[in-house]
Amino acid sequence: MTELRKDPIVGRWVIISTERGRRPHEFPQEKVDRHEGFCPLCPGSERMTPPEILVYQKDQPGGEGGWTLRVVPNKFPALRIEGDLGKAGEGIYDKMNGIGAHEVVIETERHDVDFFDLPEERVADVLRAYRERTLDLKKDERFKSVIIFKNHGSAAGASLVHSHSQLIALPVVPKRVMEEMTGCRDYFRFRDRCLFCDIIVQEMEQKVRIVEESGEFLAYSPYAPRFPFETWIVPKRHQCSYEMIEEEQIRSLSAIFRRTLRKLNLALENPPFNFIVHSGAFQAGASEFFHWHIEIMPKLTKVAGFEWGSGFYINPTPPEEAAKFLRELPG
Repeated sequence: MTELRKDPIVGRWVIISTERGRRPHEFPQEKVDRHEGFCPLCPGSERMTPPEILVYQKDQPGGEGGWTLRVVPNKFPALRIEGDLGKAGEGIYDKMNGIGAHEVVIETERHDVDFFDLPEERVADVLRAYRERTLDLKKDERFKSVIIFKNHGSAAGASLVHSHSQLIALPVVPKRVMEEMTGCRDYFRFRDRCLFCDIIVQEMEQKVRIVEESGEFLAYSPYAPRFPFETWIVPKRHQCSYEMIEEEQIRSLSAIFRRTLRKLNLALENPPFNFIVHSGAFQAGASEFFHWHIEIMPKLTKVAGFEWGSGFYINPTPPEEAAKFLRELPG
């Protein structure tokens, strides 16, 4: 029977439409052509990107092994780092200059591999780069938050096949982040506990939506997922911001993150997907009630008129079925 489920964090309702239920092989697949010609992210094309902000070199004698990861400013940034905010109002309307930072994390020197096919230590390097860049951007008092995200596949918004992700520092707290922080704050005020910490405890007790568990992290299908096979990864220890992650957590996260993505790739036959690191805003007072996490969203269904008009999402795959299917696959 079809169910309406309420997301306990932001209060959003989701329709779990079992009558439209789909198995993994019934979703459309996207073919990837890696022979796209010239690639500005490959070794030898460094002059085609702005100067690098961060680089990891191959660990070889003499330091002549080349790079394994580069972070560069986006050549076509959504926001630019130079200038003042210039906040102003026009009657009831507010505006400011498009100030921020938009960076590209080139996750590997290899054009022929995906993020989840990298060795665990190389995945860990990407996670370290996220932390390093976030800590640096946090020093700029103009910025209120950082969004870390990856678009994989053209249907998910990727314009280049070469494996990369992005960071955008913003002079405001985005609506989505604010909604999550508000929901977590309200829960904390009522129960004096972190909502995500309580979710972790309940999911570990019920076990029906768990995809994988490690000592430091839990990968699970959320109770009210917007999309089929939507999967979240959350640290078991309470931390409000991603940049608080410690080295042993990075190693643990690289393993469970890689395996979860590989399971999704195997189950759904190389689906386009987005992942987003949801981290607390750069503000005091969020450490008690907010809990950072990663949301992975395969691009399998379309958002259409009903969704835009109502704020509801229709998901044809119950999260319990998705988690069971993924749990049984090798990583």
